[in-house]
Amino acid sequence: MDTGTKGETDGLRWVGLPGGLLTMRRTLLVGWACLLAVATGLLLGLLVGPQWAAAGAFWLAAAVWGWVLLGRNWRSWRYAERADDLLITRGVLWREQTVVPYGRMQLVEVTSGPVERRFGLASLQLHTAAAATDARIPGLAPSEAERLRDRLAALGEARSAGL
Repeated sequence: MDTGTKGETDGLRWVGLPGGLLTMRRTLLVGWACLLAVATGLLLGLLVGPQWAAAGAFWLAAAVWGWVLLGRNWRSWRYAERADDLLITRGVLWREQTVVPYGRMQLVEVTSGPVERRFGLASLQLHTAAAATDARIPGLAPSEAERLRDRLAALGEARSAGL
């Protein structure tokens, strides 16, 4: 008896996230790390002693480590449109692939917070009947997010009409 997938994901056109998301996340990382380094250095330098001010460098080392991790995480996000569903894959150590059938989608929304708008980004959120489904694609260009929303909504209506 044959079971399982027979290479259905091999010929897909996987789309990665635009570089603006990585730029936004790294900018936030550097900003917070510098702020924490200065605050830690000043507080420890004034309260404990000048030699303790160097402890603020911990946050700068953490930022270097975070810089690398953010790059790896950004490269792991991809999505692909198939005939009957949308595939979203992400994760570096723990790979996670979400399959959202078009007929099960209840709501497709595009959101963009103030920081995302500043960097010209938007996120696509897919809601299904299952509460555990985390179908989200962050950091898209607003035009791509709207195009994807319209396409997924149209496919969802067409597929759910047959249920």
